[in-house]
Amino acid sequence: MINQVYRLVSPRQFEVTYKDRSIQSDKIVVRPTHLSICAADQRYYTGTRGKEAMAKKLPMALIHEGIGKVVYDPNNEFAPGTRVVMVPNTPTEKDEVIAENYLRSSKFRSSGYDGFMQDYVFLHRDRIVPLPEEIDPSVAAFMELITISMHALVRFEAKAHARKNTFGVWGDGNLGYITTLILKKRYPDSKVYIFGKTKYKMDHFSFVDEAYQIDEIPDDLRIDHGFECVGGNGSQSAINQMIDYINPEGSICILGVSEYPVEINTRMILEKGLTMIGSSRSGRTDFVNTVNFMVEHPEVVEYFGMLIGEVHEVKNIQDIIDAFEKDLTNSWGKTILEWKI
Repeated sequence: MINQVYRLVSPRQFEVTYKDRSIQSDKIVVRPTHLSICAADQRYYTGTRGKEAMAKKLPMALIHEGIGKVVYDPNNEFAPGTRVVMVPNTPTEKDEVIAENYLRSSKFRSSGYDGFMQDYVFLHRDRIVPLPEEIDPSVAAFMELITISMHALVRFEAKAHARKNTFGVWGDGNLGYITTLILKKRYPDSKVYIFGKTKYKMDHFSFVDEAYQIDEIPDDLRIDHGFECVGGNGSQSAINQMIDYINPEGSICILGVSEYPVEINTRMILEKGLTMIGSSRSGRTDFVNTVNFMVEHPEVVEYFGMLIGEVHEVKNIQDIIDAFEKDLTNSWGKTILEWKI
Protein backbone atom coordinates (compact mmCIF):
# COMPACT_ATOMS: atom_id res chain seq x y z
CA MET A 1 0.00 0.00 0.00
CA ILE A 2 1.06 3.61 -0.55
CA ASN A 3 1.44 5.52 2.68
CA GLN A 4 1.56 9.32 2.81
CA VAL A 5 4.10 10.79 5.22
CA TYR A 6 3.99 14.51 6.06
CA ARG A 7 7.60 15.57 6.57
CA LEU A 8 9.25 18.77 7.66
CA VAL A 9 11.83 19.53 4.96
CA SER A 10 12.99 22.92 6.24
CA PRO A 11 11.81 25.35 8.93
CA ARG A 12 8.04 25.92 8.60
CA GLN A 13 7.82 23.88 5.38
CA PHE A 14 6.15 20.48 5.07
CA GLU A 15 5.97 18.18 2.06
CA VAL A 16 4.17 14.92 1.38
CA THR A 17 6.29 11.83 0.79
CA TYR A 18 4.84 8.65 -0.64
CA LYS A 19 6.18 5.37 0.75
CA ASP A 20 5.29 1.91 -0.44
CA ARG A 21 4.58 -0.28 2.59
CA SER A 22 3.62 -3.94 2.69
CA ILE A 23 1.01 -5.27 5.08
CA GLN A 24 2.46 -8.73 4.62
CA SER A 25 4.57 -8.38 7.74
CA ASP A 26 4.29 -8.79 11.50
CA LYS A 27 3.67 -5.07 12.08
CA ILE A 28 0.38 -3.62 13.24
CA VAL A 29 -1.04 -0.81 11.12
CA VAL A 30 -2.46 2.13 13.09
CA ARG A 31 -4.35 5.15 11.79
CA PRO A 32 -3.46 8.19 13.97
CA THR A 33 -6.50 10.05 15.34
CA HIS A 34 -5.15 12.54 17.90
CA LEU A 35 -1.63 13.98 18.05
CA SER A 36 0.03 16.48 20.37
CA ILE A 37 2.73 19.05 19.64
CA CYS A 38 5.81 18.93 21.87
CA ALA A 39 8.41 21.64 22.50
CA ALA A 40 10.96 19.42 20.74
CA ASP A 41 8.76 19.39 17.62
CA GLN A 42 8.62 23.18 17.76
CA ARG A 43 12.41 23.44 17.86
CA TYR A 44 12.55 21.54 14.58
CA TYR A 45 9.60 23.43 13.08
CA THR A 46 11.10 26.86 13.85
CA GLY A 47 14.66 25.82 12.99
CA THR A 48 16.00 26.60 16.46
CA ARG A 49 17.34 23.06 16.96
CA GLY A 50 20.62 24.13 15.37
CA LYS A 51 21.92 23.92 11.79
CA GLU A 52 23.89 20.74 12.32
CA ALA A 53 20.98 18.85 13.85
CA MET A 54 18.55 20.19 11.24
CA ALA A 55 20.81 19.12 8.38
CA LYS A 56 21.29 15.69 9.92
CA LYS A 57 17.68 14.89 10.78
CA LEU A 58 15.54 16.53 8.10
CA PRO A 59 13.46 15.66 6.17
CA MET A 60 11.46 14.03 8.96
CA ALA A 61 7.85 13.55 10.04
CA LEU A 62 7.26 15.30 13.37
CA ILE A 63 5.19 14.34 16.46
CA HIS A 64 5.96 11.63 18.99
CA GLU A 65 2.86 12.05 21.15
CA GLY A 66 -0.29 10.43 19.84
CA ILE A 67 -2.99 7.79 19.78
CA GLY A 68 -4.78 6.00 16.98
CA LYS A 69 -6.99 3.10 15.95
CA VAL A 70 -5.84 -0.27 14.74
CA VAL A 71 -6.51 -0.76 11.05
CA TYR A 72 -4.84 -4.12 10.54
CA ASP A 73 -3.30 -6.73 12.82
CA PRO A 74 -1.79 -9.74 11.00
CA ASN A 75 -2.27 -11.87 14.13
CA ASN A 76 -5.87 -10.73 14.76
CA GLU A 77 -5.04 -9.95 18.38
CA PHE A 78 -6.42 -6.43 18.07
CA ALA A 79 -9.71 -5.92 16.27
CA PRO A 80 -9.96 -3.09 13.73
CA GLY A 81 -10.97 0.11 15.48
CA THR A 82 -9.22 -0.74 18.77
CA ARG A 83 -7.91 2.47 20.35
CA VAL A 84 -4.21 2.37 21.21
CA VAL A 85 -1.45 4.62 22.47
CA MET A 86 1.57 4.64 20.17
CA VAL A 87 4.98 4.26 21.85
CA PRO A 88 7.58 6.45 20.10
CA ASN A 89 10.69 4.79 21.51
CA THR A 90 11.76 1.92 19.26
CA PRO A 91 14.51 -0.32 20.68
CA THR A 92 16.56 -2.54 18.40
CA GLU A 93 18.05 -4.70 21.17
CA LYS A 94 17.47 -5.77 24.76
CA ASP A 95 19.75 -5.25 27.73
CA GLU A 96 19.44 -6.87 31.16
CA VAL A 97 20.54 -3.69 32.93
CA ILE A 98 19.87 -0.68 30.71
CA ALA A 99 16.26 0.33 29.99
CA GLU A 100 15.12 0.61 26.38
CA ASN A 101 14.94 4.41 26.45
CA TYR A 102 18.62 4.68 27.45
CA LEU A 103 20.08 2.26 24.93
CA ARG A 104 22.11 4.29 22.44
CA SER A 105 20.90 2.00 19.66
CA SER A 106 17.21 2.80 20.22
CA LYS A 107 15.38 4.96 17.72
CA PHE A 108 12.94 7.66 18.73
CA ARG A 109 10.19 8.99 16.52
CA SER A 110 10.42 12.65 15.47
CA SER A 111 14.10 12.66 16.45
CA GLY A 112 15.95 11.45 13.38
CA TYR A 113 13.21 8.92 12.71
CA ASP A 114 9.77 9.59 11.19
CA GLY A 115 7.13 10.52 13.76
CA PHE A 116 3.38 10.01 13.72
CA MET A 117 2.42 12.59 11.06
CA GLN A 118 1.50 9.88 8.57
CA ASP A 119 -1.67 8.41 7.10
CA TYR A 120 -0.77 5.10 8.70
CA VAL A 121 1.91 4.12 11.20
CA PHE A 122 3.46 0.64 11.05
CA LEU A 123 4.37 -0.49 14.55
CA HIS A 124 5.87 -3.54 16.19
CA ARG A 125 3.40 -5.30 18.46
CA ASP A 126 5.09 -4.10 21.64
CA ARG A 127 4.93 -0.46 20.49
CA ILE A 128 1.20 -0.11 21.14
CA VAL A 129 -0.75 -0.14 24.39
CA PRO A 130 -4.56 -0.60 24.41
CA LEU A 131 -6.42 2.51 25.51
CA PRO A 132 -9.71 2.26 27.47
CA GLU A 133 -12.60 4.01 25.76
CA GLU A 134 -13.42 6.11 28.84
CA ILE A 135 -10.16 8.08 28.65
CA ASP A 136 -10.55 11.41 26.84
CA PRO A 137 -8.68 11.13 23.51
CA SER A 138 -7.41 14.70 23.74
CA VAL A 139 -5.77 13.84 27.07
CA ALA A 140 -4.50 10.51 25.78
CA ALA A 141 -2.91 12.36 22.86
CA PHE A 142 -0.19 13.70 25.18
CA MET A 143 0.14 10.54 27.27
CA GLU A 144 3.79 10.26 26.21
CA LEU A 145 4.49 13.43 28.21
CA ILE A 146 2.73 11.93 31.22
CA THR A 147 4.85 8.78 30.90
CA ILE A 148 7.99 10.89 31.29
CA SER A 149 6.89 11.87 34.80
CA MET A 150 5.78 8.32 35.52
CA HIS A 151 9.15 6.98 34.39
CA ALA A 152 11.01 9.52 36.55
CA LEU A 153 8.91 8.52 39.56
CA VAL A 154 9.68 4.82 39.06
CA ARG A 155 13.42 5.60 38.91
CA PHE A 156 13.09 7.81 41.98
CA GLU A 157 11.34 5.09 43.99
CA ALA A 158 14.09 2.62 43.13
CA LYS A 159 16.88 4.92 44.33
CA ALA A 160 15.57 7.31 47.00
CA HIS A 161 15.51 6.75 50.77
CA ALA A 162 12.32 5.86 52.65
CA ARG A 163 11.47 9.28 54.14
CA LYS A 164 9.05 10.92 51.76
CA ASN A 165 7.17 13.46 53.87
CA THR A 166 7.68 16.48 51.63
CA PHE A 167 8.22 16.89 47.89
CA GLY A 168 9.15 19.98 45.94
CA VAL A 169 8.60 20.37 42.20
CA TRP A 170 10.28 23.26 40.37
CA GLY A 171 8.59 24.33 37.12
CA ASP A 172 5.05 25.65 36.59
CA GLY A 173 4.62 24.33 33.04
CA ASN A 174 3.06 21.16 31.65
CA LEU A 175 5.68 18.77 33.02
CA GLY A 176 5.60 20.35 36.47
CA TYR A 177 1.80 20.11 36.53
CA ILE A 178 1.86 16.42 35.59
CA THR A 179 4.62 15.55 38.05
CA THR A 180 2.98 17.25 41.04
CA LEU A 181 -0.36 15.61 40.25
CA ILE A 182 1.14 12.11 40.06
CA LEU A 183 3.12 12.70 43.26
CA LYS A 184 0.01 13.87 45.12
CA LYS A 185 -1.96 10.83 44.01
CA ARG A 186 0.94 8.46 44.70
CA TYR A 187 1.70 9.96 48.12
CA PRO A 188 -1.60 11.38 49.40
CA ASP A 189 -0.31 11.75 52.97
CA SER A 190 2.82 13.68 51.93
CA LYS A 191 3.15 17.40 51.32
CA VAL A 192 3.69 18.37 47.68
CA TYR A 193 4.88 21.91 46.92
CA ILE A 194 5.12 23.63 43.54
CA PHE A 195 7.75 26.33 42.92
CA GLY A 196 7.33 28.58 39.91
CA LYS A 197 7.61 32.04 38.38
CA THR A 198 4.16 32.70 36.87
CA LYS A 199 1.21 33.09 39.21
CA TYR A 200 -1.57 32.46 36.69
CA LYS A 201 0.06 29.16 35.75
CA MET A 202 0.47 28.17 39.38
CA ASP A 203 -3.22 28.88 39.94
CA HIS A 204 -3.92 25.72 37.91
CA PHE A 205 -2.17 23.61 40.58
CA SER A 206 -5.24 23.40 42.81
CA PHE A 207 -4.28 19.97 44.16
CA VAL A 208 -0.90 20.88 45.72
CA ASP A 209 -0.39 21.65 49.40
CA GLU A 210 1.43 24.93 48.78
CA ALA A 211 2.52 27.03 45.80
CA TYR A 212 5.57 29.30 46.11
CA GLN A 213 7.01 31.97 43.87
CA ILE A 214 10.72 31.17 43.50
CA ASP A 215 11.69 34.56 44.94
CA GLU A 216 9.34 34.24 47.94
CA ILE A 217 10.31 30.88 49.47
CA PRO A 218 10.31 30.86 53.32
CA ASP A 219 13.81 30.54 54.73
CA ASP A 220 12.85 27.65 57.00
CA LEU A 221 11.11 25.56 54.33
CA ARG A 222 12.65 22.13 53.72
CA ILE A 223 11.85 19.25 51.37
CA ASP A 224 12.88 15.59 51.45
CA HIS A 225 13.10 15.22 47.66
CA GLY A 226 12.91 17.50 44.63
CA PHE A 227 11.91 17.25 40.98
CA GLU A 228 13.30 19.70 38.42
CA CYS A 229 10.85 20.31 35.54
CA VAL A 230 12.19 23.64 34.29
CA GLY A 231 14.74 22.86 31.59
CA GLY A 232 16.68 25.35 29.51
CA ASN A 233 18.75 28.08 31.12
CA GLY A 234 16.39 28.22 34.08
CA SER A 235 17.36 24.72 35.20
CA GLN A 236 20.59 26.06 36.69
CA SER A 237 18.90 28.30 39.24
CA ALA A 238 16.19 25.71 39.86
CA ILE A 239 18.66 22.93 40.68
CA ASN A 240 20.73 25.20 42.91
CA GLN A 241 17.61 26.32 44.75
CA MET A 242 16.63 22.70 45.28
CA ILE A 243 20.09 21.99 46.71
CA ASP A 244 19.58 24.88 49.17
CA TYR A 245 16.18 23.73 50.44
CA ILE A 246 16.53 19.95 50.40
CA ASN A 247 17.22 17.91 53.52
CA PRO A 248 20.48 15.91 53.76
CA GLU A 249 20.60 12.67 51.74
CA GLY A 250 17.60 13.67 49.68
CA SER A 251 17.19 12.96 45.98
CA ILE A 252 16.97 15.48 43.15
CA CYS A 253 15.33 14.18 39.98
CA ILE A 254 16.19 16.11 36.83
CA LEU A 255 13.59 15.97 34.06
CA GLY A 256 14.07 19.29 32.24
CA VAL A 257 16.15 19.33 29.06
CA SER A 258 18.86 21.95 28.66
CA GLU A 259 20.67 22.53 25.38
CA TYR A 260 23.79 23.81 27.16
CA PRO A 261 25.73 22.73 30.29
CA VAL A 262 24.66 24.37 33.55
CA GLU A 263 26.65 25.14 36.70
CA ILE A 264 25.48 23.59 39.96
CA ASN A 265 26.68 23.80 43.56
CA THR A 266 28.64 20.55 43.86
CA ARG A 267 30.03 21.53 47.27
CA MET A 268 26.59 21.34 48.86
CA ILE A 269 25.74 18.16 46.93
CA LEU A 270 28.72 16.61 48.67
CA GLU A 271 28.08 18.15 52.09
CA LYS A 272 24.45 17.00 52.10
CA GLY A 273 25.15 13.63 50.51
CA LEU A 274 22.54 14.20 47.82
CA THR A 275 21.55 11.80 45.07
CA MET A 276 20.90 13.22 41.62
CA ILE A 277 18.76 11.12 39.28
CA GLY A 278 18.53 11.88 35.59
CA SER A 279 15.52 10.73 33.57
CA SER A 280 14.82 10.92 29.86
CA ARG A 281 11.93 9.73 27.73
CA SER A 282 10.13 6.51 28.62
CA GLY A 283 9.48 2.95 27.50
CA ARG A 284 6.54 0.63 26.99
CA THR A 285 6.31 -0.27 30.69
CA ASP A 286 5.79 3.40 31.53
CA PHE A 287 2.88 3.61 29.08
CA VAL A 288 1.26 0.54 30.65
CA ASN A 289 1.77 2.03 34.13
CA THR A 290 0.27 5.35 33.03
CA VAL A 291 -2.83 3.79 31.49
CA ASN A 292 -3.32 1.73 34.67
CA PHE A 293 -2.81 4.87 36.77
CA MET A 294 -5.59 6.64 34.86
CA VAL A 295 -7.91 3.67 35.26
CA GLU A 296 -7.21 3.45 39.01
CA HIS A 297 -7.57 7.22 39.47
CA PRO A 298 -10.17 8.32 36.88
CA GLU A 299 -10.36 11.76 38.46
CA VAL A 300 -6.83 12.56 37.23
CA VAL A 301 -8.04 12.52 33.62
CA GLU A 302 -10.12 15.59 34.39
CA TYR A 303 -7.12 17.28 35.96
CA PHE A 304 -4.98 16.39 32.95
CA GLY A 305 -7.74 17.89 30.81
CA MET A 306 -6.73 21.28 32.21
CA LEU A 307 -3.61 20.96 30.04
CA ILE A 308 -5.59 20.92 26.79
CA GLY A 309 -4.79 24.30 25.29
CA GLU A 310 -6.33 24.21 21.82
CA VAL A 311 -7.67 21.49 19.57
CA HIS A 312 -7.12 21.85 15.81
CA GLU A 313 -8.79 19.78 13.13
CA VAL A 314 -6.15 18.87 10.53
CA LYS A 315 -7.23 18.07 6.98
CA ASN A 316 -4.31 19.41 4.96
CA ILE A 317 -0.75 20.72 5.24
CA GLN A 318 -1.90 24.29 5.78
CA ASP A 319 -3.84 23.12 8.84
CA ILE A 320 -0.61 21.61 10.19
CA ILE A 321 1.23 24.90 9.73
CA ASP A 322 -1.61 26.86 11.33
CA ALA A 323 -1.61 24.55 14.36
CA PHE A 324 2.16 24.86 14.85
CA GLU A 325 2.03 28.65 14.48
CA LYS A 326 -0.84 28.92 16.95
CA ASP A 327 0.98 26.66 19.39
CA LEU A 328 3.88 29.12 19.47
CA THR A 329 1.57 31.74 21.00
CA ASN A 330 0.05 29.45 23.63
CA SER A 331 1.19 30.33 27.13
CA TRP A 332 -0.38 27.31 28.80
CA GLY A 333 -1.27 23.75 27.89
CA LYS A 334 -0.89 21.42 24.95
CA THR A 335 -1.99 21.86 21.34
CA ILE A 336 -3.92 18.82 20.11
CA LEU A 337 -4.33 17.83 16.47
CA GLU A 338 -7.42 15.91 15.39
CA TRP A 339 -5.74 14.02 12.58
CA LYS A 340 -8.22 13.89 9.69
CA ILE A 341 -5.84 14.55 6.83
